[in-house]
Amino acid sequence: MSSANAKTYEACPATRVAFLGLGVMGYPMAGHLALAGHQVTVYNRTASKSIAWCADFTRAGGTIASSTYAETPRQAALHADIIFCCVGNDDDLRCVALGTEGAFAGMKPGAVFVDHTTASASVARELHALADELGIHFVDAPVSGGQAGAQNGMLTVMCGGEQAAFDRVHAVGMAFSRAFTLLGESGAGQLAKMVNQICIAGLVQGLSEAIAFGECAGLDMNQVLDVIGKGAAQSWQMDNRGKTMVAGKFDFGFAVDWMRKDLGLVLGEAKRNGARLPVTALVDQFYADVQAMGGQRWDTSSLIKRLK
Repeated sequence: MSSANAKTYEACPATRVAFLGLGVMGYPMAGHLALAGHQVTVYNRTASKSIAWCADFTRAGGTIASSTYAETPRQAALHADIIFCCVGNDDDLRCVALGTEGAFAGMKPGAVFVDHTTASASVARELHALADELGIHFVDAPVSGGQAGAQNGMLTVMCGGEQAAFDRVHAVGMAFSRAFTLLGESGAGQLAKMVNQICIAGLVQGLSEAIAFGECAGLDMNQVLDVIGKGAAQSWQMDNRGKTMVAGKFDFGFAVDWMRKDLGLVLGEAKRNGARLPVTALVDQFYADVQAMGGQRWDTSSLIKRLK
């Protein structure tokens, strides 16, 4: 995580924290917490990942010797003031939070569980209520910014929960964030992440159609993107994915499988709240087409493959 060394960390008292889930997002996020001077205990379902993380963050001068790993979420949470989590889905979240070896069983009174998983608003509310009964706190805090944002410590974090719990975790969470914002009560963070994914789905489809159209018209699309990227059509997707779409490169970034999981959450919530999402539902089916083409792990910009 060489890019982590470029991050400037805000002054923050050293805090005992745990991090559950060392995937492509969690691994660097936990690393930023360690590099910022916090005492980090990590847990991952595959223990070898935890061992590798500890090795990565105790070399280079040994400035992070207080970092260690635990064999269960409960053990990781025992002495932590804040437990951060980033796993795959609702079921994974319940597995690490609940049960005799789950984090909730090990959390001390007043400790805060901060969930960075992109999950449903309903599971956020469920775990918030259970935490309240146990005298602990739960904040749903999904992130945007992708793997690069996690590695650079520049994630955007959308939070739902109580103000007091949010205030306790904000400064610590800024170790891997550029924005860490409370948007409302429990579930608001997950709902905001759904808004984020709706925006992305429509943008990527529009960019795909634009590039495909320009190529059919015989334009030099790299040149066109340079020009229109300075005008009203500019977007993060155009800046970061436009030319790789032209080049047909998709072996990086946010996987189609993950996007379909997220859009499934969006469409499920829309059924409950009555929102009409015709474009989002259509793009979800387009992503199903990409999966059928073998693109389950391609970046979401691979939508353009359907049009070529």
